[in-house]
Amino acid sequence: MRIVLSNIGTFGDINPLIALSLELKRRGHTPVLALPNVFRPKIEPLGLEFRAVRPDIDPTNNVLVEMVYDIKHGTEHGLRNFLFPALRQTYDDLMAAATEPERADLMLLGELNYAGPLVAERTGIPWASYVLAPLSFFSAYDPPVLPPFPLLAHVDRFAGMGHGMKRLARWTTRAWPEPIYALRKELGLRRGANPLFDAKHAPELVLALFSRVLGVPQKDWPPHTLITGFCFYDSDAGNAALPAHLEEFLAAGEAPIVFTLGSAAVLAAGDFYEVSAQAAMKLERRAVLLIGTDPRNRLQQALPPSICVAEYAPYSALLPRAALVVHQGGVGTTAQCLRAGKPMLMMPYSHDQPDNARRMRRLGVARTIQKSKYTADRVAEMLRGMLPDAVLAARAAQVAEQLRREDGVKTACDALENLHARARQQVPVRAGA
Repeated sequence: MRIVLSNIGTFGDINPLIALSLELKRRGHTPVLALPNVFRPKIEPLGLEFRAVRPDIDPTNNVLVEMVYDIKHGTEHGLRNFLFPALRQTYDDLMAAATEPERADLMLLGELNYAGPLVAERTGIPWASYVLAPLSFFSAYDPPVLPPFPLLAHVDRFAGMGHGMKRLARWTTRAWPEPIYALRKELGLRRGANPLFDAKHAPELVLALFSRVLGVPQKDWPPHTLITGFCFYDSDAGNAALPAHLEEFLAAGEAPIVFTLGSAAVLAAGDFYEVSAQAAMKLERRAVLLIGTDPRNRLQQALPPSICVAEYAPYSALLPRAALVVHQGGVGTTAQCLRAGKPMLMMPYSHDQPDNARRMRRLGVARTIQKSKYTADRVAEMLRGMLPDAVLAARAAQVAEQLRREDGVKTACDALENLHARARQQVPVRAGA
């Protein structure tokens, strides 16, 4: 089959699509990755077909990144000021990718590509959707943590409050999807279901590309949802080698604490790395700081030999050699920590990160700290208690063993092939059948 895989987001959103595309290609299919143009240099060397979809993401646009990572209004800004103004362009680009030079047999769409369901509806191309974290389902029975409303983080302790949260979220965001409704009207389509909560989920197959340790099915999840397990990818062309100076550092002493902010929050790091270095020095522990390419993240203070700084390192190669990981709580980084079997200290920003952090704390593999309270003294104190915690380390190792029994890529690709086969036969599709 020719399958178009599309989303708009950061590497954390795109890496699972790369993992799936490589496996689909190995199985003899033709995957087409329709993504923002910033990802072209990452995709084409892998021998995968690439089609650019607007809006593009400028990693040097720190104003945009900081706006999107505003704790109270980040999600709203990201949708209303970045994605929705380019909605018609996204639609045109994805329509071309799905129909030219030949029609796709199937599409796999991420929830941030709000034009995707419109393309599927207009063309009749069968489609599946995917989500990366339980927050995306917004279950009343497993209510998420909402960054703008931190006081509601414990509503799941009270019967019925999850339904109230769901109604509150729909009411608060009621005006946000108006650009989608306007485009649907222009295209001659009915207004349809709520794009933010309902229409983003495909009617035949929804792939939850996360592990059951993160979340389990709820009765108000979309029909035909299949939990696959995580779909891991973090190295170009199979090259998972560490930078030479980092490899030398790791080999020279005890396992370090790794401080990282993933692929997006690293562009809005603030003083995270300065504070982290100070905390490591107070602990007198070895540390690795993954600072990305933003010049503002380069540390001004003199660092001892016990602290190694690198712009990037594949998590799959680095994290198994860490003692503990301090990070922002993005689902991609969280998944890699779980697979490595390492305890975490999580400092969430916005979006799904506070919800992921609460889930990891409940799982018994992490502690959390608010971004506003991330100081050298407080971080050092927390890490001093976590590093010798045998229960925390043992639980992290147990969860890693559970993840090793999952194969998210295989499960997801099997489901996509099944969807394609049933669509050809025009038989109703049942997830996991």
